[in-house]
Order: sequence, then structure tokens, then C-alpha cells
Amino acid sequence: MSNFLKAIKNIIENPILSIQNNNSGVNRANNMGDALEKYIIDAFAETINEKNEYQRNEKIEKAFSYIGNQNNPPDCILKNGDAIEVKKIQSKSSGLALNSSYPKNKLYIDDTRITDNCRKCEDWREKDIIYAIGFVKGNQLKYLWLVYGDCYAANRTIYQRIANTISSGLNSIQNVEFAETNELGRVKKVDPLGITNLRIRGMWHIENPSKVFSYLLQDEYHSGFKLYCLVRTEKFNSFELKDKKALELLNSLKISDVKIKNPDNPAQLLECKFMEYKNV
Repeated sequence: MSNFLKAIKNIIENPILSIQNNNSGVNRANNMGDALEKYIIDAFAETINEKNEYQRNEKIEKAFSYIGNQNNPPDCILKNGDAIEVKKIQSKSSGLALNSSYPKNKLYIDDTRITDNCRKCEDWREKDIIYAIGFVKGNQLKYLWLVYGDCYAANRTIYQRIANTISSGLNSIQNVEFAETNELGRVKKVDPLGITNLRIRGMWHIENPSKVFSYLLQDEYHSGFKLYCLVRTEKFNSFELKDKKALELLNSLKISDVKIKNPDNPAQLLECKFMEYKNV
């Protein structure tokens, strides 16, 4: 069964840093995002070097219970394991555009933005979520973060309170017809003819993890590929011993015990494992 630690090992042992875009669409940014997502899926499915598409599909089926689309989180779910959300950024220090989905510390089955297929992919109520954040310059993957949501984002009630307050304020406007929506609001029949609607969308952004966790980074100006991984120590310890040992045998991977600010209360520190790899 695939997991976070196995994916780290696969990436380090198969450093294919050129992200190939096989799509012919005109929107290059979206296409490169698709190419990064494919790379992440291959890293978890151990298919980075798999040339046979049939065999690749079979391995992906064994690794994942769900693979989604660009419009609904998450991008994929490991069988009986974690959810994964892939984000491509266009500059070294730019933040992440999450669009209408607020940052997630975990994935919950009652999230209105996930699909029915996601809810029904296996028997689950709550899942840990990994953010896979890649900076791609040209076709080159310059750095990749694999960071768990509960190291990065606050509890969902923080974001829901803001969104719900905005939505309730909008709905209190008199003489306006609102429609059911997952967005902040949707106004129907704005004009006298009743032919114009207004969609009110939230556009969530979160800071780049390289900025959020800058106090963990050393030699950030290394010109080669960099892999950064962050996970709570409790979660790290829950993985099988053989997978942890396999990482410890990689001389190129630095594993450190660190403390990070609790996303729900920065006065508290969380014990985490921080892993760092640099391709020379």
C-alpha cells in the first residue's frame, strides 16, 4: 500500500525533474499543472519510469481509491490512506491560489465541495491531506513541498466562520432573490427583466510554505532541485518501521526533529519531522 514515505523515496531515487506536458491545449499553465499532478500520482503509485500505459493504470488502481478533477478537491486519495491536493506555483515565492476552497487541515466527508464519487470511493469519514506544491520553471521542477494540512492550515471552523458570516450578511439584503450555492452567494434576477444573475465567489489564497516555514530552511539558494517534506511526528511514527528505515538509509535525505507553530495557536509548538533533499 502506497504512502507518504514511499513517495519520498520514489522521488529521490527517480529524480525526473523535467515535467513533461503531453496536452495540446492553449492554456499552458493549466496543462503544466496537469503534468505536475501526473508526476505526483506516479511518485505515489511507483510508476515514474513505467512506460507501459496498461501496467501503469493497473498500479495506479492498486494505489488509489479516487482520482478527481481540477474543480473539486482533493486531486486524489490513496487507498485506505491520505488525500492529496496538488498545486503548481509559477514563481519561487508566490502564494497558492486555492480559489473557492479554503485551506484544509484535513479532508472531511461532509465537505460540500467534494464529489459524490469521492465520498463513496471507500468507507471513510475523515482523512489527513497532503499538499504537494511544486515550483515549475519552464519544464523543470525546481522544488517540491510535501506538507500535511494539519501542519499548514488551521481548523476548518476558522475559515467557515468567515465564509458563513459573509454569506449570512449577503442573504440579509432585502428585495434580492438568492439561490442555493456552494459559493458565498448567488443573486438571481438582478435586473428588471430578470435575465441577469450575480455569482459571488470566494478566492482563497495561502502563503507559500517556503515563506511559512522559512525558519526551517537552509541553503535556500541551492540551484538544483529541492524536496521539502513536513509531517507531524505522531503521524510519522504511525508509518511502518520498514518504510521509515528505508528513508533513513538514503544518505542524500536529511531528516530532522523540528518544532513548528501550531496553525490553530502559534503560542504552541508542534513536534514534527522535516525532511530535506537537494539534487546536486
